[in-house]
Amino acid sequence: MTGAAGRIGRAVLALLDSRGIGATALVLDDPGDLAASRVVVGSAGDPSVVADALAGVDAVVHLAARPAPTSGTPFEVFAENTRATFTVLECAGAAGVRRAVIASSYGANGLPWAREFLPPAYLPVDEALPSPVEDPYGLSKQTDELTAAMMARRHGLTVVAVRYPFVGGVEERLAAHARAVTDDPARGVRELWSYLDVRDAALVALSALGVDDGRAHVVLVAAPETLVPVPTSELLRRYLPDVEVRRPLPGRSVPVDTSAARRLFGFVAQFPFEARYPFEDGSGPAAG
Repeated sequence: MTGAAGRIGRAVLALLDSRGIGATALVLDDPGDLAASRVVVGSAGDPSVVADALAGVDAVVHLAARPAPTSGTPFEVFAENTRATFTVLECAGAAGVRRAVIASSYGANGLPWAREFLPPAYLPVDEALPSPVEDPYGLSKQTDELTAAMMARRHGLTVVAVRYPFVGGVEERLAAHARAVTDDPARGVRELWSYLDVRDAALVALSALGVDDGRAHVVLVAAPETLVPVPTSELLRRYLPDVEVRRPLPGRSVPVDTSAARRLFGFVAQFPFEARYPFEDGSGPAAG
């Protein structure tokens, strides 16, 4: 597993460990507390390091990346992300590994990081949504998905590219994000108020490793309801009034179509965020 010391990486390692499954962790720096049977230190973009990490493994979870267009220069974000994905999948295929999961992103559609707000072409968004990407991170994830498709043809490698939304857990990160988009829902419109608990993110990675058909797949995942305690129809009326809604979105249904992940590996989120409104600091929903 690359990026094993990150938020999702640690959750995946913990899940594997709870099931008695050994894992090799590939990290830039060893924090010394990873639930891995082996730790390899180095870059996921270095073929010799990756080849070492692949010794004896039968599947790959590739999570290492600069996680936003602001996580370095545009050159660093695009070049390092795409090099790492190409290196990991090429080395895996050459080593005879036949199953891989890679972390793509909701940002591959170009909406979260656009300089000016670009409403989606339709709702709920799905994997076929046209992508007016204009940032190096979103472009790197699009390129990663194309790389996955090529590696499937080149090596017969099954690759599932998971477009993760905002991911958080029981720590303050998710609660803080929920407070922010509840107090001002306009702050969540670019990601359609979507999220996923880190425990579900780990379950997604492990479940997707069960796909073994020699093809590449791109899937969206998200919790079934938005973080905002306001009906989705009201949110769309206020913030996306001109966007075509292709199917009903009752209650707080997230306007993200996760049916491809459900069909492919049975995705169902198990850990909904259950904040109480108002929050302890007195903030509460911005009801319309």
